[in-house]
Amino acid sequence: MKHNELTKEEESVIIHKGTESPFTGKYNDFWEKGTYRCKRCNAALYRSEDKFDAGCGWPSFDDEVPGAVKRIPDPDGVRTEIVCTSCGAHLGHVFLGEGFSEKGARHCVNSISLTFVPA
Repeated sequence: MKHNELTKEEESVIIHKGTESPFTGKYNDFWEKGTYRCKRCNAALYRSEDKFDAGCGWPSFDDEVPGAVKRIPDPDGVRTEIVCTSCGAHLGHVFLGEGFSEKGARHCVNSISLTFVPA
């Protein structure tokens, strides 16, 4: 599979599982209609209708495109990492049962891991 070329900053998050600073990502306060795709392989990950404002500083979604996101227990033993099923790109973490949405999930995603395609 061919992957998109990444900047050093993108690599630090997508490949090396870093985290962008809160409230700095371009999709944190972004509400256009469309689809969020993986920055590394362009796979569709999230739909704009599943995005909500959790006030956490990162884009938050309560659902993913079916089969697009894989959940992996984090080495810290507490969190659950989320990665692109297609290429393994680090997206962020998923938190369950916080009460932010009826679906009971908050996918806390690094903007730098995403591209956006308008509807």
